[in-house]
Amino acid sequence: MASVTYEHVYKRYPGNTVITDMNAEIKDKEFVVLVGPSGSGKSTALRMLAGLEEISDGMVRIGDRVVNDVAPKDRDIAMVFQSYALYPHMSVYDNLSFGLKLRKTPKGEIDKRVREAADILGLGQFLNRKPKALSGGQRQRVALGRAIVRQPKVFLMDEPLSNLDAKLRVQTRVQILKLHQRLQTTFIYVTHDQVEAMTMGERIVVLDNGIVQQFDTPQTLYEHPVNLFVAGFIGSPAMNFLNVKVGGDGQTQLQGEGFQVPIEERVLSEAGADRGQEVIMGIRPEDIKDVRFPGREGLPKVQTKVEVVESMGSEIFVYVVLGGKTLTARMDPRSHDIQPGQTIQVAVDTHHLHLFDPKTEKALVSRGTPAAAVPAVAEAPAPAR
Repeated sequence: MASVTYEHVYKRYPGNTVITDMNAEIKDKEFVVLVGPSGSGKSTALRMLAGLEEISDGMVRIGDRVVNDVAPKDRDIAMVFQSYALYPHMSVYDNLSFGLKLRKTPKGEIDKRVREAADILGLGQFLNRKPKALSGGQRQRVALGRAIVRQPKVFLMDEPLSNLDAKLRVQTRVQILKLHQRLQTTFIYVTHDQVEAMTMGERIVVLDNGIVQQFDTPQTLYEHPVNLFVAGFIGSPAMNFLNVKVGGDGQTQLQGEGFQVPIEERVLSEAGADRGQEVIMGIRPEDIKDVRFPGREGLPKVQTKVEVVESMGSEIFVYVVLGGKTLTARMDPRSHDIQPGQTIQVAVDTHHLHLFDPKTEKALVSRGTPAAAVPAVAEAPAPAR
């Protein structure tokens, strides 16, 4: 087994830098997810680790070994792709065993490994079938099995569930997590789906424009995002943002277009903000509540107009207009009688408030946590070397 380390890694193409000063230390046996929007550099970071892309600068280590110039086949990694990449003319058994045959692994060892992998993934009854006779989920399991038989130090997965339907994605996601628990190997998984990232990763690397924005546990990313990008990217539905000004003669208030939200003086001091200063207020959908039910006492209340209501069964998404913007509120089924066009009062849970500097976009305060306790975002990357 092995840890993986990126040290000041860059990837440059003519006229374009795709990865800028990437630093990340992934522990042995850890499940880490690289997540970010399309074009953020996550797949490139994975491919550099696999040896499929050259590293422009910096070092990549697997364990204690620098692998910058090591051939992909000698890095002791296995990669699972979005496209499955199965040989259509070969049976499942032959697809699973092909890589081992190339390495001249003894026949008995090949058969043992293939049947073990098939047993782990429930593929025993499909070993004689060709890929065209399998469903998408079964093909993805064959691709996983081909990686398992290699018994690598590190598993790399590049958006492996993208071709599956929603239900099958959830099932396969659980299967991959069970696989990680069973194999006790380092997994590095790339996805653009932040829900997938939050449910699978022990820690998550959030990338944007080739720069690591934050690397932490799912809960820390959710509760203490270090900047506006992470706050807006992590969480579904996304965090709501409003432009406000700090004001109030007696009680401190966040004042926006047609509304004001009282906050504790403590929050202002923690943020290092002054009266008259403009800030961006972030509030999660679950922290905008229907005022009619218990537990809302003492929370600031604002008047809003309902635009759209989406019933999800176990919860209801209510889209309301406040400060000239549409906000999402996540409410429980008791709010089923809310209708589009209504004017309603909602309570804003200011205990879970996020404040950001509109110029730097860095977090001033996150969910009422002192700024010093929020992990600092990396300073501007070092110049290209």
